Amino acid sequence: MFDKDTLGKYAELVLKKGVNIQSGQGLEIACPITEAYVAHAVAEKAYSLGASIVRVRWEDELLDKINYINASEKALSEVPKWFVASKNYLAEKGFCYIAVSAEDPAAFKDVPAEKTAAAAVARSRALKKFSETVMANGIRWCVAPAPSKAWAKQVYGDGEDSVKRLTADIEKAMRLDLPDPQAAWEKHVQNLERRAEILNGHKFALLRFENKLGTDLTIGLARDHVWLSAREKAADDVEFIANMPTEEVFTAPHAGIAEGVVKSSMPLSYNGQIIDDFYIRFKNGRVRDFYAEKGNDALKNIIGTDAGTRRLGEAALIGKNSPVAQAGTLFFNTLFDENASCHLALGKAYPTTVKNGRALNLKQLKALGANDSSEHVDFMIGTPDLKVTGIKNDGSEIPVFTDGEWCF
Repeated sequence: MFDKDTLGKYAELVLKKGVNIQSGQGLEIACPITEAYVAHAVAEKAYSLGASIVRVRWEDELLDKINYINASEKALSEVPKWFVASKNYLAEKGFCYIAVSAEDPAAFKDVPAEKTAAAAVARSRALKKFSETVMANGIRWCVAPAPSKAWAKQVYGDGEDSVKRLTADIEKAMRLDLPDPQAAWEKHVQNLERRAEILNGHKFALLRFENKLGTDLTIGLARDHVWLSAREKAADDVEFIANMPTEEVFTAPHAGIAEGVVKSSMPLSYNGQIIDDFYIRFKNGRVRDFYAEKGNDALKNIIGTDAGTRRLGEAALIGKNSPVAQAGTLFFNTLFDENASCHLALGKAYPTTVKNGRALNLKQLKALGANDSSEHVDFMIGTPDLKVTGIKNDGSEIPVFTDGEWCF
């Protein structure tokens, strides 16, 4: 777990650089009950920065597992109106939102995949309005990790030092091990913004991904697409950073243009289940075939959520020399692993990844090729030999990645 000094840096970082909380603003924190000390520290710091009220939504994977095992699919699929209203309240009242990521990657490994899927689908559909608000940056939000015993055990085994090692990994990835994390993040963000600016200047029509693992996929990019990086602006014009750590530059694929096959390069931890060693084949932008050596039922449930989860909603580029990748560790945590590897996402596109996207309605976004869904699920495809080529409307090709790293 974090020591007192690091915890203070963590709280200040997620509040100032993460959600960039403003005086008089409310804050909700979603946090595992096992890591309550993190929520307490963030709450106390938030008040010192002028927060009007801090509310915490405790998460309990053990209780969730008890419910999954004992409740029926019908019961699990019922989402209380008060829960939906409580989430929409955050947007209505202009709250910031911080999610502390410390889940056990295999919390529900013994639970039938159809039960976790039923609950996830019902929750996604019920919270679609809130999710759309978050993805369009209607509120400022940030997901940041904290070490937990269950997560550390999955990564480093039962050793006495497993939590200590995971804590060190998190501190390094979040730059908390540096004398001035705030300044280090500013320098890092500026570097990512430089790469996004270069990509926006090229105005690519297509991207082609190739590696020896078996990936050979060409995707289209949405018309008027915009490459974004760590720092974004919310609807209130205040800047924030949604993911800590973050190493990606990302945009919206065209939902109707994807041809070929993509192979996973890392396991995907989804709803407490591990999906590993899988491929997905696309034709005319749509998933036509897929298979996972491990967790195939869970993958099937993701792809079958709705029409949108059969198409792509994000393409993100991360070099193999990112700090997370250099750790050389498989974290079984999407927040971490997606920042060690180029990745794609099935499901909804971020409206902000097309020009003036926040001002466009769903029909207008779809007309540009931006995908819609109740879900957004990232999966990792980057490898040390990954080649990414940008293709312009005139057919000219520009190298973007060679041997897993940026060409610029």
